[in-house]
Amino acid sequence: MKRNNICFFSMIFSIWLGLQPTSAQTVFIKSAKITFEKKVNIKEQLANNKWLNDEAKEKMGKYRTTNWEYTFNDSTSVYRAKPKENLGDNVFFFSSDNTDELFTNFAKGNRVKRKSIMGDDFILKDSIPRLKWKIMHDLRKIAGYECRKAIATINDTVTVVAFYTDEILLKGGPEGFTGLPGMILGLAIPRYNTTWFATKLEAQNVPILNIAPPTKGKRTDTEKDFKKLIDLYTRYDDKKNPRKIEDIKKELYSFTL
Repeated sequence: MKRNNICFFSMIFSIWLGLQPTSAQTVFIKSAKITFEKKVNIKEQLANNKWLNDEAKEKMGKYRTTNWEYTFNDSTSVYRAKPKENLGDNVFFFSSDNTDELFTNFAKGNRVKRKSIMGDDFILKDSIPRLKWKIMHDLRKIAGYECRKAIATINDTVTVVAFYTDEILLKGGPEGFTGLPGMILGLAIPRYNTTWFATKLEAQNVPILNIAPPTKGKRTDTEKDFKKLIDLYTRYDDKKNPRKIEDIKKELYSFTL
C-alpha cells in the first residue's frame, strides 16, 4: 500500500509539473522585428536657444516623435528609421526619409553604420562599444514584456537608463546600446531629453531573418576617404578653434544615430 501511495503521488506531481508555465517557453525568440518610438522633448532641448524668440518657442510642439525598426536574428541586427516618419505636433520640422542605419554583428563584435552628413550618406565601420551597466531591482512592463532597469554612463557624465527583458536572449537594443542580459526595450537619456520605447514586437522565429549591413554610401575605409568625411563634417566649424580629431571621431561613432 505504501509503495502504491508513493507511485500515485509521484504521478500526480509529474502531471502538475507538466501543467506549469515555464520560462523556457518565452525565451526562444530567435528573430523578430521591434518597433521603437523615439521621442525628443524639443521645448526642453531648445529652452536655452538664443536664436528662437519666446513666441516661436510657445508655438513649437513639445515633442518630435519618430518610429524606428529594429530587426534581429540570433547573431545580427539592423536598426533603421521607418519611412514617412510621424513628427507629432511639431510644425517646425518636416517629414523626410531618414537614411541613417546601424548594422551590428554580435558574433564578430563589430558594426557598420550608415550616417547622413550634409546630404551625403557615409559608411562607417567600428567595433561594438562596451558599457559598464549597473543592474537595478526596478521592474516595468514594456510591449508586454517584463523588463528590469539598468543604468550606465556615456561621454563621462551622461546617464543612460535602460529597461531590458531576458525573454529575448540577443543582447541588443535601439541605437548603439547593447551588452545587457537580454534585449533593451526601453531607453532614456535625460540629458538629451530623449526616450526610446518599444511599442510593438513581431516574432518571426521561422525562417531566421537574413540581415545584411548597409552598402549604399560613400566608403571611409582609406585615410584619404576618411579625411574627406572629416572635412565635410567640420566645414562650418570655427577654424580659429579647431576641434580635436578624437572628439570628432567620438561624435561620428557615437551610440546614437
